[in-house]
Amino acid sequence: MRSPDSPPLFKRHLQPLLREALSDTPAVLINGPRQSGKTTLAQQCAEGMPYFSLDDATRLSAARADPQGFIRQIDRAIIDEIQRAPELLLALKLSIDTDRRPGRFLLTGSANIMSLPTIADSLAGRIEVHALLPLSNAEIAGRAPDSPDFLANALAQNWPAQARADTPWVGDALVEHVLAGGYPEMRSRTTAKRRQAWAQAYLTTLVERDIQDVARIDEATRIPQLMAILATLSGQLLNLRQIGGQLGLNAHTAEKYIGVLEKLFLVRRLPAWGRNELGRLVKTPKLHFLDAGLHAALVRASTDLLRNDRSRFGPILESWVFGELLKISNLSPGQWFLAHYRDKDQVEVDFVLESPLRAIIGIEVKASATVTASDFKGLRRLREHCKESFSSGIVLYDGTSALPFGDGLWAVPLGWL
Repeated sequence: MRSPDSPPLFKRHLQPLLREALSDTPAVLINGPRQSGKTTLAQQCAEGMPYFSLDDATRLSAARADPQGFIRQIDRAIIDEIQRAPELLLALKLSIDTDRRPGRFLLTGSANIMSLPTIADSLAGRIEVHALLPLSNAEIAGRAPDSPDFLANALAQNWPAQARADTPWVGDALVEHVLAGGYPEMRSRTTAKRRQAWAQAYLTTLVERDIQDVARIDEATRIPQLMAILATLSGQLLNLRQIGGQLGLNAHTAEKYIGVLEKLFLVRRLPAWGRNELGRLVKTPKLHFLDAGLHAALVRASTDLLRNDRSRFGPILESWVFGELLKISNLSPGQWFLAHYRDKDQVEVDFVLESPLRAIIGIEVKASATVTASDFKGLRRLREHCKESFSSGIVLYDGTSALPFGDGLWAVPLGWL
């Protein structure tokens, strides 16, 4: 029975994809940050399956001491927080190789352990991985998984003529909505002070426990400082030498520590876009937080502060848009490429999405309620560069109506993401 104080249940748009995966794949992994709703979703998708949490100290000790014996006693099960005992993954491989029935194991992990080559290789062809990030804008609004998709509308330039009734977030309401983030527990807190307290406790837990599950860091006490520095630099080009210098670390160590935060789904590098796909690998990426609520907590942003100084809202709003675009593209058919654009003249576009068919959507983020033709400078440059592959350029703004600004260029409300 759910506690009256539990956060409300949301319909997660990943659920249909998970059910489909369980119907034909022996093991499925839900990967995502702690407290993003993985356990609840797993139990909804696999009702009746035995449930084992590796947050339980005794069970964790047993799994680490005898991984094959632990798995041998299980026919089908949900195994929660699998990153705490990566030794189980080889035992899972052996079990699956003798019994390849679909839907035997539904795993959750709060760290991207599939990035480790030995683990990825051992489970290749036996496991399907899905990312569950914090709640999306559409999930919070209660839209159905098959409701009109932002990317499909952008490709078709098919924007509703009238404001949508289920997107009430404008002005101060938009600020409050963004600062609340996407973590169900954080959103259940009724005041900004309580939400910030939850965020600080969450980040402390990651430092004190979860980081040790994915890496051995000599100076873990530097991690809170690192997160604070990254929060002030979010959305900017990643300069490892600058970041390391502020912490008294070399660039190599700074990169290692940032990699750990990436494995815990706190931050992610956004590569540079270019027509030459090989060239994208060597251009400077930007760094973004995956959740605007955590970003806001780290820079101590509040609705009152941002009401008096709207310029502080821009980087946090970009984090929110980045997270939304990741969630949307993760659920879309085919593989989308998400990047940023910056040319030799320093003309930039915040986000570039490339579809599986190589159609290009450019997105600029503006915290203001007013859009002018000059806000499309970067998008026009991107259109010139892409030529016929350019689909549309969008300035997301704090408004309620989609407005055309020329061939393929639109101002679109932030709440429509």
